[in-house]
Amino acid sequence: MGDRVEPAPRPRIVLASGSPRRRELLDQLGLRFEVRPADIDESVLDGEEPRTYVARLSREKAAAVDAGAGVLVIAADTTVDVDGTILGKPADDAEARAMLMAMSGRRHHVHTGLTVRIDDRSATSVTTTAVDVVAIDDALASWYVATREPFDKAGGYAIQGAGGVLVAAVEGSVSNVIGLPLATLSALARELGVRLP
Repeated sequence: MGDRVEPAPRPRIVLASGSPRRRELLDQLGLRFEVRPADIDESVLDGEEPRTYVARLSREKAAAVDAGAGVLVIAADTTVDVDGTILGKPADDAEARAMLMAMSGRRHHVHTGLTVRIDDRSATSVTTTAVDVVAIDDALASWYVATREPFDKAGGYAIQGAGGVLVAAVEGSVSNVIGLPLATLSALARELGVRLP
């Protein structure tokens, strides 16, 4: 019998995001990590497509965190795309309601740009999930806005929370809609020689 090869130790991990949803998803994998949110300008550039936008922001977030040598940095940005229009986080009740009505009774796409980096090596990918939303009337919109759930969520809803009642169907990764596509994360980390989990 040959000698048993011990797996390489997992590097320290830094999550370049303050998102509670992303923290919860990494916790579900049993990973130990440090949270160090990246502070960057998240403005959309003129003519920038949604997928290009989230890929760029994830790369910029990963680059903005000085984590030290040999540390795996995980950075992500998620946006909701309705016919090419980027829906960010609503600023007030009126904007939250407008976003819900824009998605009512139709399909939209959720894109997450994800970058993992160790030292000067990095890998980036964009994961897209299609989401079909039920027809939303005034009463349903008013109820959901009153939950206050929309206000720190791209697109103004949370599939993992009360907003799940708005979702008729999902085609693709559910964890992507929450904000961190776990299968993509695992694949990108493997490209850099790290196994997660």
